[in-house]
Amino acid sequence: MRGSSHTAALVCLYRAIESRRPPATRLFDDPFAPRFLGWRFRTALHLARLPVIGAAMPWSLVDGHWSGPRGTVSVRTRYIDDCLGEALRRGVKQVVILGAGFDCRAYRIPEIAQSRVFETDHPATQEVKKRQLGALPSHVTYVPIDFTTDTLHAVLAAAGFRQDAQTFFICEGVTHYLPAHAVDVLFRYIGRSAAGSRLVFTYIHRGMLDGSAQFAGAANTLATVRRAGEPYTFGFEPTELSPYLTKRNLTLIEDVGADTYRERYLTPSGRGAEPLSEYQRAALAGVGT
Repeated sequence: MRGSSHTAALVCLYRAIESRRPPATRLFDDPFAPRFLGWRFRTALHLARLPVIGAAMPWSLVDGHWSGPRGTVSVRTRYIDDCLGEALRRGVKQVVILGAGFDCRAYRIPEIAQSRVFETDHPATQEVKKRQLGALPSHVTYVPIDFTTDTLHAVLAAAGFRQDAQTFFICEGVTHYLPAHAVDVLFRYIGRSAAGSRLVFTYIHRGMLDGSAQFAGAANTLATVRRAGEPYTFGFEPTELSPYLTKRNLTLIEDVGADTYRERYLTPSGRGAEPLSEYQRAALAGVGT
């Protein structure tokens, strides 16, 4: 789709495919994801629904070449949905989705309508989203930002964000595209939020980037994102994550990867053999202690 990134479109395709699974094995339902697909991906999604053709599509080649991208998108989406749901049940009334892209949680999760949602992203991406989704719901505010040059504090404050209110921050598929300094500034800002606020974020294992650890499909993934003009630039070493967060007034609550995802989501739905990326992880942190 014109104006959108290649990786954002792929994430939408994988979410759309997950949403077409039978209810008994489906991890979530995102009815908006197909709206952001170009004609090639829409064709792939349509063919995947046909019993004979869908079964013959070479998804195993996709999963093998890049090491489980479909399953990884599905489980990380469900994990973040679960973390968000818990925050909403605790009564959090303010949600910030950082680098929202085509994230449609503000539209597809009914309970979130009781909270104010701030979606931050590049203006061009937000324009694409507006064209596909139409008028914004009353609880959603789009906040234009370039994370490499703009100050999150300034743009959120101008949009009506209250830093003294408990907030749930979502940072999905963002940190590995930022320079280390930008991640530092972002996390320090979140660490100054109201007590009880939480942050859920995804990250790339640093060993994938510097070659200190070997992961299936990593080389192919790095080559693909470079060709797309969207190279990975930052990663965390999992063993260093907790002290990194502590220095920014954040406390690590949970750090999850392929093994946890599989045990929590795939095995119970009969999908335990589905491949997942070992270098893609997610973490949940709270402000303060």
